[in-house]
Amino acid sequence: MQPFTEKAISVIQSIPEGKVMTYGGVAAAAGSPRGARQIVRILHSMSRSHGLPWHRVVNAQGRISLVEGEGGEIQRLYLLGEGVRFDGNGAIDLKTFGYEPEHSA
Repeated sequence: MQPFTEKAISVIQSIPEGKVMTYGGVAAAAGSPRGARQIVRILHSMSRSHGLPWHRVVNAQGRISLVEGEGGEIQRLYLLGEGVRFDGNGAIDLKTFGYEPEHSA
């Protein structure tokens, strides 16, 4: 496994219940600020095998990127179950619910 992938997995695993990070935020914390698309790949291919809390990663606007049929509604339900709230436009307030790891790579 590549070092960036290992770091990204660690960052994703560190996101506490009731908090979210953006794809770009995870990438930056793992040492590659321009690696948001790699985070998407990691979540898609490794969430199940590594038990990643994939539902805690959202886009830069605080929105769920998945659409219905791809897991978007499940992601929303998981987040609501953890106390994350959405505004009337379906966005999460990243200032309130965003997570910043203490130790970025």
